[in-house]
Amino acid sequence: MGDDSKNAVRVAVIGVGHFGRLHARKLANMPGVNLVAIADADGARAESLAEELGVDAVDDYRALEKRVDAVSVAVTTAAHHEVAAFFLDAGADVFVEKPIAATLQQADDLIAKARKSKAILQVGHIERFGGLYNALREAIHQPLFIEAVRISPFAERGTDISVVLDVMIHDIDLILGLAGAGLQSAEAVGGPVFSANDDIANARLMFANGCVANLTASRISLKKERRMRFFQNDSYVAVDFDHKSLRIVRRDDNSNTGGLPVDFQDVQISDSDALYEELESFLACVRERGAPAVSGQAGREALAAAIMIAESLQAHHDLLRKSGLIHD
Repeated sequence: MGDDSKNAVRVAVIGVGHFGRLHARKLANMPGVNLVAIADADGARAESLAEELGVDAVDDYRALEKRVDAVSVAVTTAAHHEVAAFFLDAGADVFVEKPIAATLQQADDLIAKARKSKAILQVGHIERFGGLYNALREAIHQPLFIEAVRISPFAERGTDISVVLDVMIHDIDLILGLAGAGLQSAEAVGGPVFSANDDIANARLMFANGCVANLTASRISLKKERRMRFFQNDSYVAVDFDHKSLRIVRRDDNSNTGGLPVDFQDVQISDSDALYEELESFLACVRERGAPAVSGQAGREALAAAIMIAESLQAHHDLLRKSGLIHD
């Protein structure tokens, strides 16, 4: 389904679980894209979506080696490296969902393979798209303290990895780009509640310039909430990701409010399809051979921070086990 003209980019989606299905439907309706096939180890699942979209289905992604120019990889995190490496070695451009891989060694290998084959490697940090990130980049310059909360009700999807890699990594990626300095240390607490991996975590990140970020991520909450707050020398910025809005509060000594001498600026970001924009950005890089908005290196940096947090979480788990508060 899609554009089957001579110049259309031939694309396949590898892994059609929750996110992969979304990818496939977007790509199937994108101009200049020919969705050739979808691949999933669950043959019945692949066949069902393929029939809906009018494309081929395969249960072994390796069968697509000679048939595609680019792929969208939405398999489980544990399989990111295997699948992405196969297509990079074959010379195809790769979009891989976050996190880039399960380990830093795997991430480095993917980056090296992309460099060797001159392939595009883009990582799916979707919060970079949809308008809010650009508004944040304009409003944030030298944050002193950052607070991030990303919580949602429990769902089985994503529980094969910790809440840090599944949920918190969105905020990690944004904060790394806005803190203004390199990450120095991380301290974290949390634990598994409904799954075998951490379902809730709180992390405190220290940056080389003295900026501190406090992040909370949970997939066992009774409500959904995604927000950030930034405190700077001259302003306070509050971000609501669910309502796509920013409130910027600045000191204003000429204020006539009779209360605090402040000026409020509310910024509303228009509704947009962030996933469509993200995939469209990737395909533009494929056509023009440009640099992706979220490079393999950026994905690696987010993963490195997440691993630092995970190591601190493990130390906290060891303490809890020693005290008898949790058991294996």
